[in-house]
Amino acid sequence: MDEKRELTSVDLAALESELSDYLGAKLDKAYLYADDDVVRLKLRDFDRGRVEFIIELGDVKRAHVAATEHVPDAPGRPPDFAMMLRNRLSGADLARVEQFEFDRILELEFDREDASTTIVAELFGDGNVAVLDEHGEVIDCLDTIRLKSRTVAPGTPYEFPSARFNPLTVDYEGFAARIRESDADVVRTLATQLNFGGLYGEELCSRADIEYNLPVEELTDEQLERLYEVVSELATQLREGDLDPRVYYESTEDDGGDSDDADASDGNEEENRRRVDVTPIPLVEYEHLYSEPFEEFNDALDDYFFNFQREEQVEGGEPQRPDFEAEVSKYEHIIRQQEEAIEDFEADAEAEREKAELLYANYDLVDEVLSTVQAAREDDVPWAEIEATFEEGADQGIPAAAAVVGIDGTEGTVTLDIDGTRVTVDAHTGVEKNADELYKEAKRIEGKKEGALAAIEDTREDLEAVQERREEWEAEDTETETEDDEDKDDEPTDWLSEPSIPIRSTEQWYEQFRWFHTADGYLVIGGRDADDNEELVQKYLERGDKFFHAQAHGGPVTVLKATGPSEPAKEVEFPQSSLDQAAQFAVSYSSVWKDGRFAGDVYMVDPDQVSKTPESGEYLEKGGFAVRGDRTYFEDTAASVAVGITCDDETRVIGGPPAAIRPQAATSITVEPGQYAQNDIAKMLYREFKSRFADETFVRKVASPDRIQEFLPPGGSRMVEE
Repeated sequence: MDEKRELTSVDLAALESELSDYLGAKLDKAYLYADDDVVRLKLRDFDRGRVEFIIELGDVKRAHVAATEHVPDAPGRPPDFAMMLRNRLSGADLARVEQFEFDRILELEFDREDASTTIVAELFGDGNVAVLDEHGEVIDCLDTIRLKSRTVAPGTPYEFPSARFNPLTVDYEGFAARIRESDADVVRTLATQLNFGGLYGEELCSRADIEYNLPVEELTDEQLERLYEVVSELATQLREGDLDPRVYYESTEDDGGDSDDADASDGNEEENRRRVDVTPIPLVEYEHLYSEPFEEFNDALDDYFFNFQREEQVEGGEPQRPDFEAEVSKYEHIIRQQEEAIEDFEADAEAEREKAELLYANYDLVDEVLSTVQAAREDDVPWAEIEATFEEGADQGIPAAAAVVGIDGTEGTVTLDIDGTRVTVDAHTGVEKNADELYKEAKRIEGKKEGALAAIEDTREDLEAVQERREEWEAEDTETETEDDEDKDDEPTDWLSEPSIPIRSTEQWYEQFRWFHTADGYLVIGGRDADDNEELVQKYLERGDKFFHAQAHGGPVTVLKATGPSEPAKEVEFPQSSLDQAAQFAVSYSSVWKDGRFAGDVYMVDPDQVSKTPESGEYLEKGGFAVRGDRTYFEDTAASVAVGITCDDETRVIGGPPAAIRPQAATSITVEPGQYAQNDIAKMLYREFKSRFADETFVRKVASPDRIQEFLPPGGSRMVEE
């Protein structure tokens, strides 16, 4: 039996009632774990305290409250999407939780005095999260969707998928009509036409004592009424929150024996079971399986998905091979859909232009129709009478009247048949304005085509990324052997020539700041803004550290760390090289660089000389500090930064003083103040790095322009010829 990986429409209906108990909870912080497609919302509830809500959209699709111990550690520097959520939602109250129709879509509405924001979690297909303003317009979304059926893109109204039939709210007549119009058997009809899915289709048949494969045409009225009764009972349970959640287990013993009577405390039995499903109510279909009851459905979901993901690890902790073929097939299918949508956009745009040209080609005829309608309306002639007049004119053989095939008084439009093409025009305006509107519509459709072209490029990149990951996985054994051989070889690896470089990296606490390690191995951290400066001094500046700052307004607090945050503070005799590199770091990321100067002065003090308490009459702005006592100066320190890529212990971008970066990097590029904007120079460095490595895909994965930009000083820069 395959393990459950996605929530069903029934699950979300159960969650809707249970999550209503959390209304009023305030959102504290939002996180995005981009690699795992996970959005985490940390809330504070008056009764429960800390509440963690997880939305996962990858191979597993789920949304539920999770235990704090099951929540992953906060990621490093938050991406733009997470920052947007924090800006919009920090301090906002959870005001509404609602399932859209009977679909796998969950809406979470948050209210704050200045705004109302809705998070829409799409738990179907590839999965998506869209954030909407109070008018239903998309502020941002994880994935942009541009298909003929719907569009989900920033700056556009959010479009829900076509509403699904909701069997939980329909009356008996509507239920019976939906069933009777099917030409399939009962279980397939429940699964597809009533949107219950296969499992609940079978469950409802079992509860109503109806054979799965009974053709709908053979279903008696009595059986149909019984079926409606069990559906209504299920609807009442879900609506009233009358749940009895269960996590179901399947025996892993070879004989496939049932374990429904097993004692849950029996360790051997527990070892021979694996979780296969979680449901809000006990199922007749699962009576043969061992089940564990839970007080709340959220708890059951959390237990199932947390342990299910742990159980996916094979012995030794090595992950199972991902289903790359399924991912490749998925993206190829999406590309085909997008290509078809592009073709449709092209055809639709061309059709609108042809209509506009038909209006001009038949100008006199169209003008006669419009003028006739406008004159009649000025005399308050009813629309129905105008339509009748045109019908009489058509019978008399008048060409303009014969061209009129419909009039819509509520919309104020006239539909014309011109050379076999139907064109609907606004009766209140002239030929030119109507033609212009058709041309505008053609341009609007072409704009959607441009968006679809951009989307298909993104999908192709996703496809390439999956194919590359498949190649890396398949080459892993060979790479491991190669690494073993390299350990025995005294010669260093020529990473630039390696055809395939394995990715190895871990998140570090200091990556939320600017950072580098000196050539002597000491950590240096610096603030990116006033908030960072405050945090560095108040939380991370300790006895034994050194505090650096450029002798210029607008510079980062720079701390040369003697010890790590979890180690006891101690005095250290820093080598002069580390002090010089920390000083160069402080001046390079200050306003000295932004002003286009190539050198500046830096001072150094001990932690006890730095204070947030101003003297009488002084004022300290946010991120500013009072520094008292003697200072050690580093005069005329060069403003220079190197950006490099490491390949040995970890694969990542690093940046800082050239003397520190060059020895650590497989290759590096030095920059100085210059004419190119930060994002432009980042792209130039990216292209240069790609030209240096034989494995260009490695550069794209570990050193994209946005990652390079994190290590570049604010202001213009240029590459230094070396």
